[in-house]
Amino acid sequence: MNFQNEIIMIASIFAFFGGLVAFFRLFGKHGIFAWTVICTIAANIEVLILVHAFGMDTTLGNVLFASSFLATDMMSEIYGKKEANKCVKIGIAANITFILISQSWFLYLPAAGDSMAAPIRTVFANTPRVMLSSLFAYVVCEIYDVWAYHFIWSKTEKKSGDKKKFLWLRNNGSTLVSQLINVVTFNLLAFAGVFPANTIIQILIFGYLIFVVTSLVDTPFLYWARHIAEKHPELKA
Repeated sequence: MNFQNEIIMIASIFAFFGGLVAFFRLFGKHGIFAWTVICTIAANIEVLILVHAFGMDTTLGNVLFASSFLATDMMSEIYGKKEANKCVKIGIAANITFILISQSWFLYLPAAGDSMAAPIRTVFANTPRVMLSSLFAYVVCEIYDVWAYHFIWSKTEKKSGDKKKFLWLRNNGSTLVSQLINVVTFNLLAFAGVFPANTIIQILIFGYLIFVVTSLVDTPFLYWARHIAEKHPELKA
């Protein structure tokens, strides 16, 4: 029995979350902004790939997109609500810009000896629908995520009198709901009529299960990022 997909998927969780923390350590808030651009664009390309893992069919992109939630939570925790919302706006701008750029490629007439225009057109033919669906879902779920993160934070701080406590609660409490909004909204808008109904149901179930796992796993990375920020105050400038 081949577990290649499962192994790569599990490894990618730690690679992507660790990569985001590394970007933050190297470049501060600008590293988080950069990661947001990378993951929102790349996730919308790899989501076109359907794989079989853990006994179900699922699209790729879930793990990488999950890191965008960690990015906004890191922004909220370290830099505040204003910077977290700016992170969301950058993700929106990156999506719109990439849609326009990728579709402009098809305005050109390929040369007689060209061999790449057709496969590229095949890959990006569904990009507008996928990315517009992702854009809508991203806007809704990320705005909710930032709002919920700070709402929970204000409640726990008032109750405990300690701003640092209950990081795990505001992280998971906001992310688990926002990711449910994302997985349902995006997959129905992007893949209704593309995949059979039973495949879409599997994608929804497996997609959210991945998000539940990634939400729980990303909490230590958020604590790690906050520790780095406290140890290196220059990163908060």
